[in-house]
Amino acid sequence: MRGLPLRRATALLLILVIPPAVAGDQWPAPVQALTEQGLTIHGRFAAPGGLTGFAASYPGGEVAIYLTPDGKHAVVGTLVDAEGNDLSDAALQEQVRAPQDAALWDKLAASHWVVDGDDDAPRVLYTFTDPNCPYCKRFWEQTRPWVEAGQVQLRHILVGVLQPDSPAKAAALLGADDPTAALAAHSDGEAPIEAAAQPREIEDQVYRNNQLFDELGLLATPTTFYRDGQRLVRLPGVPDEAALEAAMGGPRP
Repeated sequence: MRGLPLRRATALLLILVIPPAVAGDQWPAPVQALTEQGLTIHGRFAAPGGLTGFAASYPGGEVAIYLTPDGKHAVVGTLVDAEGNDLSDAALQEQVRAPQDAALWDKLAASHWVVDGDDDAPRVLYTFTDPNCPYCKRFWEQTRPWVEAGQVQLRHILVGVLQPDSPAKAAALLGADDPTAALAAHSDGEAPIEAAAQPREIEDQVYRNNQLFDELGLLATPTTFYRDGQRLVRLPGVPDEAALEAAMGGPRP
């Protein structure tokens, strides 16, 4: 479940009694009070029973807010009908998760990565890769059937987070004459990359990739992102076969 859900035949959740609105508030008083407690409001949506819905987010998640008809109280959580259907999820997907996922995808695309696979591949994945990460090499091996079949293109966002020489090795891969060939030779063990000084611009690219890694709260490499319909999926570590096929978009070629 997302947010702060409590399922019943109808939604009965934490009720917040808030003082009247102050002139100039952007949202109704109870909703405005929640913004002061750390929630970000993304928009309104229609809700049954005379309620007005508001799609909100907080660090690490999202939640729906329902304003009562008198405008003086707010219910925070998941609204369900008599059959237990979630009446909040669609609005949260449209107003919170979808825009956030699109913005994150753009950030990944704007990072500094090494292409691995056909430019015409119908499926693109971004994966954070540290040159000293044995699991990154394992993931590289796992993905060969889909990449070599032209079905998937991996974009390796090179980071240096595991060992003291990881940043220099990542920079050496990004700065190689042929980064794709260098990454392949490193990953299959044919020619492991050596740390080597690179132009400041290349070193800055690794630094910015590391910043993005931290900004996203990632803890391990590889961590891979892919699109599943409208959702953006985060896949940490080396996946099992089922998770791998889901990420690759289908069974092993």
